[in-house]
Amino acid sequence: MNITHTAMITVCGRPNVGKSSLTNTLVGEKIAIVSNKAQTTRNRIYGVVNRDDTQYILLDTPGLHRPKSALGDYMVKVVTASLSGVDCALLLVEPIPHVGGPEKALIERIREEKLPCILCINKIDTVEPAVLLPVIAAYNEVWDGFDAIIPISAHTSSGLDDLMAELRKYASEGPQLFPDGQTSGQPERQVVGELLREKLLLCLDKEIPHGTAVEIEKFSERDSGVIDVGAVIYCEKASHKGIIIGKNGAMLKKISSLARQDMEKFMGTKIYLETWVKVKENWRENVNYVRSLGYDERE
Repeated sequence: MNITHTAMITVCGRPNVGKSSLTNTLVGEKIAIVSNKAQTTRNRIYGVVNRDDTQYILLDTPGLHRPKSALGDYMVKVVTASLSGVDCALLLVEPIPHVGGPEKALIERIREEKLPCILCINKIDTVEPAVLLPVIAAYNEVWDGFDAIIPISAHTSSGLDDLMAELRKYASEGPQLFPDGQTSGQPERQVVGELLREKLLLCLDKEIPHGTAVEIEKFSERDSGVIDVGAVIYCEKASHKGIIIGKNGAMLKKISSLARQDMEKFMGTKIYLETWVKVKENWRENVNYVRSLGYDERE
């Protein structure tokens, strides 16, 4: 494959609209974590898709929400910063005939940046086709400047060929930015940490997973190819620590086992994973601590 064009695309929308699912589907493997809980994505995540002569770099951003902590402030800054210096914005919305506050804020930001924008109506596999016309009408009423409106399903891949054909229009001539075979702009240790955090979101209830952060303290390869990963899970309360570890360590074992399986798929080799749980009270409120865990809007 001879790559002669590139396109930088920001995928934005409210929490839980399917941004990470879309990025993973287009990339062809899991690089962004997915859960049905809001605020799953905290950082900007780069997905790399090579199609024909074009390399598409997809910036999967956190859902735009009203921030309640230093971590929340950081996440909102990531979204707004991701809408500058790209070739196109892809606004992902649900098939609901109402334009909410987060969508209006993103449309306003896209207009300020004078960015071309594609409106993608996701989750069309969950509604009757007749529902789509009022959705399109509602968005056109708020802004008639969308370059295209494309109904899709990240889950079933419906409409994704049409979307890629549309995105090709924003590609410009230029060298390949990521080598063949590389599907993400994130360091491997960051992906591994995110996969562990996904399992915390999957296995734990209510507020507890949102108060967790993962720090990869060890990431080293043995001569045999096995990768040793040492991960610390931080939580905000001692009572949360007990829940994460579980009776006789059962919950931590389950979380670690599920994470290790995904890590091995991503890395293509055996992983030896060790996990520890530590309490760091109110870490989300502490700007310096949020930065120390890799969430730094100054990058």
